[in-house]
Amino acid sequence: MKALIEELKKLLSGGGAHVGLKEATENIPFTLLGERPHGLPYSIWQLVEHIRIAQWDMLEFSKDANHQSPKWPDGYWPKETAPETQSSWAESLKQIEDDLEAFIELIQQRDLFEPIAHGTGQTLLREAFQIADHNAYHTAEIIVIRRLLAIWK
Repeated sequence: MKALIEELKKLLSGGGAHVGLKEATENIPFTLLGERPHGLPYSIWQLVEHIRIAQWDMLEFSKDANHQSPKWPDGYWPKETAPETQSSWAESLKQIEDDLEAFIELIQQRDLFEPIAHGTGQTLLREAFQIADHNAYHTAEIIVIRRLLAIWK
């Protein structure tokens, strides 16, 4: 079990076979966070906020029987294309990091295979895979936008 948890921690942190979110969001000019190049449907800000909201929802669902998920899909996507302030950008990134750390703590304390009592068959293992998959998918979109804006390596 310890080996599985160690692998999950690596997977959740990103960067194994792909770039992690932290690297993907470093050094982005604030003025470009709301850009949607070539008719893409989301900006970097909207993708980061979506990651934050969805990851928070999965964390809270995993630990709180009284948690109410946002309404799909509107509650998972910000309407504004850019953050209002640099501090709101920093706060969003910080919450993603903090919630991920909290989820990693949770998987180290509970049975990964036990169904979540208030769920419909979900387990912590499934939620861990879902967070990792979801974050990797949208991190790749952030990198594509950065490439289109000529602000990637």
